[in-house]
Amino acid sequence: MKILIAATPLIGHLNPLIAIGSLLASRDDVVVTTDPAFAGKVEHAGLRFAPCDDFGSASYLEPDLPPGPERWTHEFERRFIAPMPAQAARLRALITHEAPDVVIAGSLFLGVLPLLLDTRPRPPIATVNVSVLFLDRPDGAPVGMGLPPARDAADRARYALLKAGMDAAFVNPVRIQADRRLAELGLPPLPASLTQSIVCLPDVFLQPGVPDFEYDFSNLPETLRFVGLLPNHGAAVPLPAWWATRDPTKRVVLVTQGTLANADFGELVEPTLAALADRDDLLVVATTGGRPLASLKAPLPANARAATFLPFDAILPEIDLLVTNGGYGSVSQALAAGVPIVAAGLTEDKAEVAARIGWSGVGINLATNTPSVAVLREGIDRTLSDPSFARRAEAMADAYAARDAAQAILTEINALAARPGLERV
Repeated sequence: MKILIAATPLIGHLNPLIAIGSLLASRDDVVVTTDPAFAGKVEHAGLRFAPCDDFGSASYLEPDLPPGPERWTHEFERRFIAPMPAQAARLRALITHEAPDVVIAGSLFLGVLPLLLDTRPRPPIATVNVSVLFLDRPDGAPVGMGLPPARDAADRARYALLKAGMDAAFVNPVRIQADRRLAELGLPPLPASLTQSIVCLPDVFLQPGVPDFEYDFSNLPETLRFVGLLPNHGAAVPLPAWWATRDPTKRVVLVTQGTLANADFGELVEPTLAALADRDDLLVVATTGGRPLASLKAPLPANARAATFLPFDAILPEIDLLVTNGGYGSVSQALAAGVPIVAAGLTEDKAEVAARIGWSGVGINLATNTPSVAVLREGIDRTLSDPSFARRAEAMADAYAARDAAQAILTEINALAARPGLERV
């Protein structure tokens, strides 16, 4: 088969698509289109590269706005919606040139939406999510605010008010902007909100993760598939020398701000190091997500070690607690390894990820982007001392272990490839 993969040029978005591409490349011809800045990363994974230049993402600067609907609206319009027509044109050209049997796109590569709404023949399209499900919720909770399921009528009434505000500030503006871009292409508007349409329009929607970590959305789309933890990809990151010589009697706390929201380690990594500096019973391990270690402003405490990258798949089975700003990829890896979590993050999708951590019982949601040293110390101590968090994390690991992601993905791609060219009316 021939597979065309379309990826948004952000590490957390690109990595899951490269993982799937690497899985398929053992038997299929796989070509990946994304920003030229990531050509080396794609080719290093053994995949063919086809540039898609007009993303708007490579030069995009985060707005100087606090986390919330105004910032999200700005980000969606500039980073994801504006490039949609150019992305769609590039996909059409690649489909003509490559004749793929299946197109696989990241959930925020919105260039697939025009193809999904067009009546012209096209290959089957699978979308791979890079976060939690952003479906409309039966309890009326607004998208993006990180609210747990409503417990009673009072919660539902409060959520309705919050949803009206979120719809006005974020949901409706981004849908209007997307519909405007679609109209410029002579296409009909979205059938639902942008986030709902992203899930419901593709022929198959692959959700990395397990239902146990998701809310009850009542009627899920028939095309949605939970596939578990995506397979690892790429060159192995070596274990640092200090890992092998660590004291095995000490429990290990890992802290990370991921690879995107890590411009200021004063938000989480540094206060975590300070909160645990006097804990002789712990080894505190920090990763900078690729940034230089010199980006950490304070000297490492005696009980701490740091690395630019760490092989999570190798070390997570020996980690006792993850402290994170809520990146979906690292959270999923931790849960698959049975590691409880303390989460503190509100930007991008992180409020929703953190809310599910608290709701599912696998850890604590601090519900802030900048937790204090005292709050972190208390949250970490509670999570380490209360065995219920570890038990829930182990139960989540069992749910992940019950799903073979590689086999599930191959099965779905095979089924799509067996379909003829599709038309949408």
